[in-house]
Amino acid sequence: MATSLLQAPTNATPEVTLNLKEHAPEFFKSQRNWGLPWPLNLLLNSESQEKWQIYENILLACLRTGDNESAYLCLEELTDRFGVENDRVLALRALYKEATANTQQELATVMQQYQDMLKEDPSVISIRKRRAALLRSTGKIPEAVTALTNLVDTLPTDPEVWSELSDVYLSQGAFEQAIYSLEEVLLISPYAWNVHAKLGEVLYLSADRLEGEAQRKALAESMRRFCRSLELCDDYLRGFYGLKLTTSRLLQSAESATSGSPAPATATIQKLNELATAKLAEIVRRSTSGEKDRDGYNQTEILAARALLAQSTAAIQR
Repeated sequence: MATSLLQAPTNATPEVTLNLKEHAPEFFKSQRNWGLPWPLNLLLNSESQEKWQIYENILLACLRTGDNESAYLCLEELTDRFGVENDRVLALRALYKEATANTQQELATVMQQYQDMLKEDPSVISIRKRRAALLRSTGKIPEAVTALTNLVDTLPTDPEVWSELSDVYLSQGAFEQAIYSLEEVLLISPYAWNVHAKLGEVLYLSADRLEGEAQRKALAESMRRFCRSLELCDDYLRGFYGLKLTTSRLLQSAESATSGSPAPATATIQKLNELATAKLAEIVRRSTSGEKDRDGYNQTEILAARALLAQSTAAIQR
């Protein structure tokens, strides 16, 4: 149970999030001095970083699954422990208000509260981030971009803000800006294999708007990013999926490539394609067979990998 409770639910599957939420009553019961104010609860109860991480994870899981009552209990405990002025608590309380708002008017009220808080203290980064996220979720994209660019001016080494800005640009088809933002993330976190793969995905999508050698250059850079992702994490499914896509596209366009093509030699691309195919097949086989330590993959991604392999097999047969 401890492992699942310490797993942040923000990017988890619905099944994992629901399972985490169902642990809430058992966890609450285990806290013997539930409701005692801080610091009295420190004298009679355990105190650890893991404990408060569990509170936060359950809170987030409960908000995702609509259990607002349990989420509120977690929020109150975190508030009692760390204080209402704590930046993290401010962000969680703001998130709770957003999640429990039922109408556009209530969301507008939350937004106004953010504005009022920032007028009093513009340096509260957690509220500035929540305001930018709320602007995006309500469809106010230009305002969200402005809020995020102001944030990166203030926090140029915050990968979370750069990543969010990249997502906003990508949703608007602004590939150059999205790529630039992800490159900034990698300057801060150069060993983030998932970000290398994300950059590979954006480069792959941007290639559809290009032609000739420009398209081939984008695909070649995308392939290199997926390779770097796999160099850092050698069983990363999305990395092998992207490597399979990019090498397949490069092989298809190999005949029309000029001698000065930016892509590696065709033989190298072919070997990478074969490697990606073999590893994807292995991941799909071992994941679906129920092998130990092979059940952590997202099932949607497993299905997508199986479909890509089937498509590749059909193309070879034709």
